[in-house]
Amino acid sequence: MLGCGALGKLWLTAFIRQGHIVQGWLQVPKRFFTVNIRSYDGIESIFLLPANNVNLLNNSEILLVTLKARHVSKAIRKILPKLRSNCIILLIHNGLGIKEELPKLIQPLLLGTTTHAAYSKEGKIYHISTGITSIGPGNTKAKSCNQIIDILHQVMPKVIWYNNITISSWIKLAVNCVINPLSVVYNCCNGELEHHYDEITAICREVIIVMNYEGYNPNYDLLLLYICKVIHNTSSNISSMLQDIRANKISEIDYINGYLLKRARFYGLKLPVNQWLFNYIKDKEQRYK
Repeated sequence: MLGCGALGKLWLTAFIRQGHIVQGWLQVPKRFFTVNIRSYDGIESIFLLPANNVNLLNNSEILLVTLKARHVSKAIRKILPKLRSNCIILLIHNGLGIKEELPKLIQPLLLGTTTHAAYSKEGKIYHISTGITSIGPGNTKAKSCNQIIDILHQVMPKVIWYNNITISSWIKLAVNCVINPLSVVYNCCNGELEHHYDEITAICREVIIVMNYEGYNPNYDLLLLYICKVIHNTSSNISSMLQDIRANKISEIDYINGYLLKRARFYGLKLPVNQWLFNYIKDKEQRYK
């Protein structure tokens, strides 16, 4: 596991419960680390897991990366020479644009998104809601790796395979473009965004424009309905971006609304609403940087 934050630790404990050999690859020189987790049904567990064992890394069958988007490429480059050529690299993070930052890989690359929600508080991980993890091939070698879905689904259901994961990733990007920055603007949990329908529709319209240029031709009404459903279903959740801003951390805005703006510039488009949101978050980050 590369990226042992809330989501990473959630996956680690799910793997170990199914009898898999796991470890965390940490930035700090530790041989072991503790995971204290409370599941969505209220059960608490504590695990002592190995860390930074090069032999385990060399023989790993899966490298699961749950780092924040801006850290992914640099972290993978550091350990890439230690991986087997057939070690599956699975990326699960918010936003788009990471694949373009990676070097050419000989390993199978899988791309994924998830709607599982977890957060860390005072050293404990809280799994606050279950969700769906969507996974698909990020390079040619990964197209034959769909059998991994059976293992992942047993570990932490529900896991779905998509031959074209890019479409699913764009839909998740649309959700993030709405929920993440708006929750920062209004400093609120997801559910309170239901009171800001005009902003939701304005962001969604701009996302649709870019998706059409990208060749996906989504239905606006269905996408808007899906975004509103996610907001309702995660009403008590605090978005990852709001958690970052409250903790004076750099957010993933560059890979969410920032990526949307990057693709818009490629087509000569202007997105005033998303541009304002992007500038707002950047200004927040500059203030505490």
